[in-house]
Amino acid sequence: EVQLQASGGGLVQPGGSLRLSCAASGFALDDYGIGWFRQAPGKEREGVSYINLSRKFYADSVKGRFTISRDNAANTVYLQMNSLKPEDTAVYYCARAAARLILSSWRAPTNYDYWGQGTQVTVSS
Repeated sequence: EVQLQASGGGLVQPGGSLRLSCAASGFALDDYGIGWFRQAPGKEREGVSYINLSRKFYADSVKGRFTISRDNAANTVYLQMNSLKPEDTAVYYCARAAARLILSSWRAPTNYDYWGQGTQVTVSS
């Protein structure tokens, strides 16, 4: 059974850091791309970052502050978030890319077939 478990969220002050983890099971991580998404109250789910074996992508809003990485041996993808801002507050989800995904469309949630349960990130003083 394919499962994704997101963790690492919490409450942090502006300027602080968090590291999110996405633990995958039921499939080999190095066979798939993984995306991180977030959804704030009243807003659409948006793509934050994506990683496959050879490429990494970031939304403009997080470039230079967030870093995505993967540990294939641990079957886990990480999202290191630095210099956090109040506008980063959202529920963060990881998702497995579907075979139909084209890299130029990595930000589209419809290109992912399995989703984790989400982890809340709150940036507030």
